[in-house]
Amino acid sequence: MGRKGGGGRGLGRGFASLWSAAAVSSLGDGIVSAAAPLLVTSLTRDPVPVALSVFVQQLPWLLLAPVSGVLVDRVDRRRLTVAANAARAVLTAVLAAAVYAGAVSLPLIYTIGLLLGSCAALGDNASSALLPAVVGSADLPRANSRMFGTESVLNRLCGPPLGAALFGVAAGLPLTVDALSFAGAAALVSTLRLLPRPGPVGPAPAGRAPLGHRFTDSLRWLWRQPALRTLTLALCLMNVTLLAAFSVMVLYAREHLGLSGFGYGLLLTASAVGGLAGALVAPRLQLRFSASVLLRLGLVLETLTHVGLALAGSPWVAGAVLGVFGVHGAIWVSVDRTLVQRAVPDALRGRVNSAFMALAVGGSALGALLGGPIARLSGLTGPFWFSAAVMTGLTLFAWRPFGRSIDHVAPDPAPLPAAADPAADPVSAPA
Repeated sequence: MGRKGGGGRGLGRGFASLWSAAAVSSLGDGIVSAAAPLLVTSLTRDPVPVALSVFVQQLPWLLLAPVSGVLVDRVDRRRLTVAANAARAVLTAVLAAAVYAGAVSLPLIYTIGLLLGSCAALGDNASSALLPAVVGSADLPRANSRMFGTESVLNRLCGPPLGAALFGVAAGLPLTVDALSFAGAAALVSTLRLLPRPGPVGPAPAGRAPLGHRFTDSLRWLWRQPALRTLTLALCLMNVTLLAAFSVMVLYAREHLGLSGFGYGLLLTASAVGGLAGALVAPRLQLRFSASVLLRLGLVLETLTHVGLALAGSPWVAGAVLGVFGVHGAIWVSVDRTLVQRAVPDALRGRVNSAFMALAVGGSALGALLGGPIARLSGLTGPFWFSAAVMTGLTLFAWRPFGRSIDHVAPDPAPLPAAADPAADPVSAPA
C-alpha cells in the first residue's frame, strides 16, 4: 500500500480515504450540532422536549445493539458504512425540505432523529471497525489522535458558529449542507481499499446462534476483560452525567448566560479549541504517562467541569471551563480507543464494539432523559450539580481499578462459544 495521501500522510492511502470521509461528515455534523437545538428551541423553550430531541438520537444504540455488532462482523464493513451515510443524507434532506416548506414539527424532528440515530448505530460501528484495518497497531494512537483532531477542528471549532450563522440566514440551510456532507462521505468511503481481513482458522462449525445469543456472548467476553469492563462502566456513567447536563446546553447558554443563537454556536467552539490542543499532545502524553495516570486525571477534570459550569455566571468563565474539558476529552478518547482497539480481536470487533457502545451510548440516552426533568425542577444549573455529584462518586469508585493493571490490557484468549464464533458466519471480504 502506498504511503501518500493528504491528511493521512505517513499512515497510508486507506487511512487518507477514511480520514477524508470523516472530515467531510464532521463538518456537516458540526454545522447541525448548533443549528438543530436552535431549530428545536424555535418551537419550544421547555427543557423536557428539548432534551427529548437528544434522547431519541441515542435510543437506537440500545435498541439495535444486539443486531449492530453481529451485522458489522458478517458483512462488508465498507459497504455498510456507505449505506448508512447515504441513508443519513436522504433523511437529513427530508427534514431540510420540511423546514423550507414550513411543515416542521417536534414529532417530525423526533422521528428523523430516531432514524438518524439508527443509521449512526450501524454506520459508526462499522466505521470504527474499519480504522484498525487500514493502520497497524503501533500507529493507532497517532491515527486516533488525527481523527479526533479533525473532528475537533471541523465538528466543534468550525461547524457550530457556521451552523448558527447559516441558521440565521435560513433555518433549512444547515440541514442542506449536512445532507451534502453525508453524501460526500458515502462517496469517499466507497473508494476505500482495505487490507485483507484475517479469515477463520479451522473448519467452520455448523449452525448459527440467534442474534441475541451472539450479543450476550460479546457482553460476557467483554466482562471477562477487567480493564475493558471497568472502562465501559465508567464511560457509561460519564455519559449519563455529560448528557444530563449538555442536553439542555442550548437553554443554559441562551437563558442562563444570556447568549444569542450565534453566541451559543461560539460557546460550543470553546471545547473544540481545547479538543484540538488535546489531540495534538495526546500521542506524546500516552508515550510519557501511563493510561492509569491519564484516566485518573480525566475523572477529576470531568468532575470539575460540571462544578465549573454550575458556578459560571458569564460566557467567558463557561468558555474557559469548556476549553479545559475539551483538552481532557481529546486525551480520554485517544486512550480509551487505543485500549479497546488493541484488546479486541478483529473477528470480534464489531460485536464487542456494539456491546461497548451500547453501554456507553446507553448512558448518553439515560442522561438525556434525565436532563430535561432535572432542569425543569431545579433550574438550568441543576443538571450540572447532579452530574458533579455522580462524577464524584464514580471517581472514588474507579480510582483503584484504574491502577497500573489497566496499562497491560490484553484480551482473554478464551474463545466465544462455537455456535457464536464468527467462523459460523462467513464474512464477505472487502473489495
